Amino acid sequence: MDEARLRSLTPGVLAVLVRRGADFAAAEDAVQDALVEAVRTWPAAPPRDPKGWLVTVAWRRFLDATRSDVARRRREDLIEEEPPPGPTPAVDDTLQLYFLCAHPSLTPSSAVALTLRAVGGLTTRQIARAYLVPEATMAQRISRAKRTVSGVRFDRPGDVATVLRVLYLVFNEGYSGDVDLAAEAIRLTRQVAARVDHPEVAGLLALMLLHHARRAARTAPDGSLVPLAEQDRGRWDTGSIAEGVDILHAALARDRLGEFQAQAAVAALHADAPTAEETDWVQIVEWYDELVRLTDSPVVRLNRAVAVGEADGPRAGLAALAALDDTLPRHTAAAAYLHERDGDLATAARLYAEAARKAPDLAERHHLTRQAARLNARRSQ
Repeated sequence: MDEARLRSLTPGVLAVLVRRGADFAAAEDAVQDALVEAVRTWPAAPPRDPKGWLVTVAWRRFLDATRSDVARRRREDLIEEEPPPGPTPAVDDTLQLYFLCAHPSLTPSSAVALTLRAVGGLTTRQIARAYLVPEATMAQRISRAKRTVSGVRFDRPGDVATVLRVLYLVFNEGYSGDVDLAAEAIRLTRQVAARVDHPEVAGLLALMLLHHARRAARTAPDGSLVPLAEQDRGRWDTGSIAEGVDILHAALARDRLGEFQAQAAVAALHADAPTAEETDWVQIVEWYDELVRLTDSPVVRLNRAVAVGEADGPRAGLAALAALDDTLPRHTAAAAYLHERDGDLATAARLYAEAARKAPDLAERHHLTRQAARLNARRSQ
């Protein structure tokens, strides 16, 4: 069984059923039944038209379920609507399915889970493992999401920005369990890029590729975090970097700058530097200025302050940081880094220890604790 091929067919099959009039929740259940049947029968008897086979089986499963749930007249109408056997029409509703799964009535976590299930073709168990929650919890989350969108019309234009935001959330989950969500997000974003001619779609794909290219160098053999400046750049994926840069250049050439393109430009400047010391921090600050203009995000301003500290010196960075709310995530860690750059090791060590207590995950907590211990050891020498 080619699992990747089967998963790639899933959104198109689901879209066909919804377009025929099936409500989303019932259609998704029927498609899952068809996928189970495919896993059981295809190894011995692979169909000539895999998508057509899945559509036929899923539609029959839907009709079987409908017969027990709705009135006789509606059942007869649906049966009469069943198309004759033959090739599946080359109508691609996958993009509409993305819009449906990223519906604004859903919470971000529900939209991500529904996208992974309905568009990504992942099982509830795989999604639960990726999010480190019980399978029953994830099943309830997906069921609620399906009920929420079941009454949504399928012929309305969707919001590309919302779809991209959901895919960005998927990417940022990275890797856990048996599903590589970063790779899954890249695969799904490629699908959207193939269907939507929009520079921000390209910008997001470029950003993902450029960040993912550094993945192998982000952790040491013992699992500890390796900061960007200390990473072995020989372990970066040059193929992904080249592809990301090419996609970004094509998007920027259209002169319709957006948030993801600007973020990708920052990532490209990091990727382009042969060493950390050769990073073009002046340009990076300029791109952060663009991001501030586009988003006015406090997190962007925090990242900009660190970049200013690299471009103009740590005291300039600390001055930029002082203008921000000190309750921002990673504000304390940024202050610790800039104080260390400025030579104030006592303050830096104290702030690293404080940042460790606020860290969102164990790996980051261990990293910041080690930073504090390193500076305390230097001070005692």
